[in-house]
Amino acid sequence: MLDYAFRRVLWVIPVIVTVAAVTFFLMYRAPGGPWDREKTLPAATMQRLNAKFGLDKPLWLNQQEFAERRSEGVTNPLVLISAITDSQFLNYMTGVFRGDLGPSYASKGAETVQQLIARKFPVSLKLGIVALVFSIVVGIPLGVVAALRQNSWLDYLSLGTSTLGVSVPTFVSGLLLLLLLSSSFGFSPIRSPEEWAGFGPAYILPGIVLGLGTMAFIARLTRTSMLEIKRQDYVRTASAKGLSSQRVITGHMFRNAMIPIITILGPAAADLVTGSIIIESIFGAPGLGREFVESISKRDYSVIMGTAIFYAVLVAIANVVVDLSYGIVDPRIRVRR
Repeated sequence: MLDYAFRRVLWVIPVIVTVAAVTFFLMYRAPGGPWDREKTLPAATMQRLNAKFGLDKPLWLNQQEFAERRSEGVTNPLVLISAITDSQFLNYMTGVFRGDLGPSYASKGAETVQQLIARKFPVSLKLGIVALVFSIVVGIPLGVVAALRQNSWLDYLSLGTSTLGVSVPTFVSGLLLLLLLSSSFGFSPIRSPEEWAGFGPAYILPGIVLGLGTMAFIARLTRTSMLEIKRQDYVRTASAKGLSSQRVITGHMFRNAMIPIITILGPAAADLVTGSIIIESIFGAPGLGREFVESISKRDYSVIMGTAIFYAVLVAIANVVVDLSYGIVDPRIRVRR
């Protein structure tokens, strides 16, 4: 198991490099730069800023530096390789593997990307936790009841609710709920910045809206999985032996039905934590998702790269945790070399 866990963790490295390369390519294909909003800056100041943050270097490989070293008669391979790799992307990736995500260009280097993530991510994390708890607490019981009462009004109510939750996007449900509460009940879900500092009522409503889609998907998956397990021979054998219905459901059906649910819980948790961009914008939450959108409009390259890599690591870790949890839920699953 330890060897398997180590190999799965190693796979995070190529994931980070791939995400960084794709993000870097798409980012620089977009027009504009980090200083375009600074209309009052003279050209000389912008050149000094580019030199300070390394934006005057080539994007991928510094072929000009390599040619100059060769023309000077340099033959040391290490020196030539360092000349080739003196580029924006490779320099940034070197910093990433040292734990340095670079400075924020919007703050002119006054704040690093790590500090920005540490300041903004707790809000997104709290929203994701509320959404995940809501999805599990409501979705799993809804699916279990629907499976045990198949073709009853409870089953139809569960299917209707889950279908509605999957079909309606979060930005639609969020806006509708916002309008309903503000116009019909005179209640504004928009909170002041101070209320987002703790872990209070400000997170309940946006967290529920964020978790609606995941809750509906979990409910449908739980129902399908329970119905499939319900028809297995070992379930009928357990009932024939005289075991109580509660023990058959909890000890035989539910535990085996949890395997496909756990499969999607890891990516769903990462998606809820990282996918709150629209919800944060609707409800005015000062989270990392909202900052990520603003950094794109500002062309804050280091924040875009750092946030994308940070989110990729979260998703990769969630997948590793899901793979390792299979053996805990079902002892029949063993790692093979």
